[in-house]
Amino acid sequence: MKGLLAGSCLGAIGLTLTLGLAPLNAANAAQSKVPEVDNSVSPCQDFFLHACGPWIKANPLPPERSIYGTFHELAQRNQNTLHDILEKAAKGGEPGTAKIGAFYAACMDETAVDKAGIAPLKPVLSQIDALKDKKQLAALVASLHQSGIDVLFGFGPQQSFAKAEDTIAAFDQGGLGLPDRDYYLNDDERSATLRGAYEKHITAMFTLAGDKPDVAAKKAAAVMAFETKLARVTMSKQDRRDTQKLNNPTSFKAFNASAPAIDFAAYVRDVKAPAFADMNVNDPAFFTGLNKAFGDTDLADLKTYFQWHALRAAAPWLAKPFVDENFAFYGKTLSGAQELRPRWKRCTDAADNALGEDLGKHFVETAFGPEHKKRMLVMLDDLRTAYAADIKELDWMGPETKTKALEKLAAMEQKIGYPEKWRDYTALTVKKDDLLGNQFRSAGFENSYHLSKIGKKVDKNEWFMTPPTVNAYYDPSQNNINFPAGILQPPFFDFQADDGLNYGAIGAVIGHEMTHGFDDEGRGFDAKGNLKDWWTADDAKKFEAKAQCLVDQYGSYQVAGDTNQNGKLTLGENTADNGGLRLALMALKQRVGGDKALTTKGADGYTPEQKLFYGWASVWCSSARPEAERLRAKTDPHSAPRHRVNGTVGNMAEFAQAFNCKPTDPMVRGDKACKVW
Repeated sequence: MKGLLAGSCLGAIGLTLTLGLAPLNAANAAQSKVPEVDNSVSPCQDFFLHACGPWIKANPLPPERSIYGTFHELAQRNQNTLHDILEKAAKGGEPGTAKIGAFYAACMDETAVDKAGIAPLKPVLSQIDALKDKKQLAALVASLHQSGIDVLFGFGPQQSFAKAEDTIAAFDQGGLGLPDRDYYLNDDERSATLRGAYEKHITAMFTLAGDKPDVAAKKAAAVMAFETKLARVTMSKQDRRDTQKLNNPTSFKAFNASAPAIDFAAYVRDVKAPAFADMNVNDPAFFTGLNKAFGDTDLADLKTYFQWHALRAAAPWLAKPFVDENFAFYGKTLSGAQELRPRWKRCTDAADNALGEDLGKHFVETAFGPEHKKRMLVMLDDLRTAYAADIKELDWMGPETKTKALEKLAAMEQKIGYPEKWRDYTALTVKKDDLLGNQFRSAGFENSYHLSKIGKKVDKNEWFMTPPTVNAYYDPSQNNINFPAGILQPPFFDFQADDGLNYGAIGAVIGHEMTHGFDDEGRGFDAKGNLKDWWTADDAKKFEAKAQCLVDQYGSYQVAGDTNQNGKLTLGENTADNGGLRLALMALKQRVGGDKALTTKGADGYTPEQKLFYGWASVWCSSARPEAERLRAKTDPHSAPRHRVNGTVGNMAEFAQAFNCKPTDPMVRGDKACKVW
C-alpha cells in the first residue's frame, strides 16, 4: 500500500495520519482563495517559502509536535470532530455509540490508570517469566502477537504475487524497538548516541517495572544485543522497494523446516490461523538469521527481550511514569517533540485505531456529503483522461508497452470516502474500566480478522485506512486508488472552490496515486494486480534511466543542514509527485478550455495555472524539528515537504512560464529537469 505520508503515500499523509475531516464552515470556505504569500521571496527563488512562509509564521510548531503542517492542521480539525463524537458517546444515550464511548471513557480515566500502576500488565509479564523451555516460546509469541506486541517476526495474510485474487499466508521480518535497522548498524556519532539513549530508556522502563537499576541495566544490554542480531539480518527499506526480492513462494512445510529453532507449526496453531499449505516468506535471509540468533541466545535473555516489548507496547496505556518515559525517548529524543500531546488527543487516536469503522461511520454522517463525492468523480475522470493522453504521447515508450499501460490505467478502480459496508465489532469486548485490556483485546480482534482472510478470495471493497484519515493510497496488488473522507476537505479539496486550487491540491493527489501504478514498484504489477513484467526490455531500460534522474536530484537535497535524503528510498513518491502534478495541469487545461483560459488572469489577479501551483504548495506547508527531519530521511519514503514542492515545480517548464522565471533562477532546472510521466 502506498500513501501520501509517512505511515502512508504522499508523506505527512504512509507518515499515514489516521485522523479525519471536519464539516465545511466559514473558516474552511475562506481557504478556497489563494492563501497569503510572501512577496519578499520570489516564487522563482524558493516557491515553498514564497507560498508557505506566511502560513509557517502564523502556525509556529506546537511543543507537542515534531512536525506540523497543513496535513496536521486538517487532521486536527478532523480530530476535533471525532472528539465531539466520543465525548457524547462516553456520556451515553447516543444511539449505536456504546462501544466507542466505553473505549474512550476507559482511556480518559487517568486517575484509575495511575492508581493501577503496572498491575494491568503483570499477567503478561508473569506469563513470560513462567517459561521454562525454549520449546514453549512459540505459544508465547502467538499470545503476544494476539495482544499487539511485536516480537521476533510478523505473520499475516498477503495477496498472492502470482494470483492476485487469492489471499495467502506470509511471514515477514520484525521485532526491533528502534525505527530502522540502520540505527543499530551505522557507526556514525549520531547513531551511536541514539543507541546509548535507547539502552538508557530500556533501563529506565525496567526500573519502573520494579527491577533494581543494576539489574535493569543488564537487561537493557541483553535486549540491545539480541535486537542487534536481528538488525544484522533485516532487509533494508531500500531493498524492500524491489518487490521481486519479497516474492519468495514456498510451502509451509519447507519454511518450518528451514528454521527449526522455532516451532512455527505450533505458532500458527496457537495464533488460530486457518490451515494452509502454501505461503510466501518476504525475506528468507531474515529467518535464517533469526533461527541462529534464537539458538545462540539463552532463555533468560529471550525472556528479557519479550518483557521489554511487552513494556514498550503497554507503556502509553499505563500509569503516568511509564507514559512520560516512553515519550521522553520515542517522542522527544527520536522525534524532537517538546511536550506530550493532551490525553484526549491520544485517546481519540486510540479509538480511531481500535474501532476505526465503528467510529468512522459517525464521522461520515457529520462530515461527508454527496456533493464531495460528485465533484471528486468529475476530477477522477479528468485525471484518468489526462493520464491516457500522456501515455499515448510518450516519446520513450514503445507501442507494445503503451498498450499494456493503457489497459492497466483503464482497469484501475477507485474508492471514495468510506466503505460500502461497515465492519461488525460485536465480537470485540470493550470495558469502561480496563484501558490496557481494551488495547490488547482490540489488537487481538484485528489480528483474528485479518488472519481469517488466509485461503479466501480478496475483498476489493475493503479499506486499509479509516474514514477520518488524512491520506490516500494506491494498492498495487488490487490496482486501485483510495481517498478517505478525511482528506476530502480544504486545503486538499473544497467542492465550492475554483478548479485551479482544487486541481493543484486534490487533483495532484489523484494524479499522485495513479502514478504509483507506474512508478519503480507499481510498474511491476499488471492490470489485475499480479507481479508480472509487462514491459519490453528496451522500455524498461529507458524508464530506469529517467527514474535515475529523480534519484540523483532528490538524493542531492539535505534536511536539518547535515543529512541527505535517500533518492532511492524516495523514488516512488518523487515519481508520483512529479507525475501527479503534471497530470493535474493537463486535466486543468482541458477543464478550463485550453491554453488561453489556463493563462488568463482572473479578477483576483491569478491565472488558473498559477492557482494550480499555489494549490500544490498549500498542502505541503509545514515546519519540523531537526530530529524529526533526520528520522524521516532515514525511514520515510517521502521527501521533505520543501523538496516535494520545489523539486517538483523545478522540473516543470510550465511553472517557469507561469511566474516569468529566468533560466538562471533556482526554481528552473532547465536541461537538468527530470520527467518520467
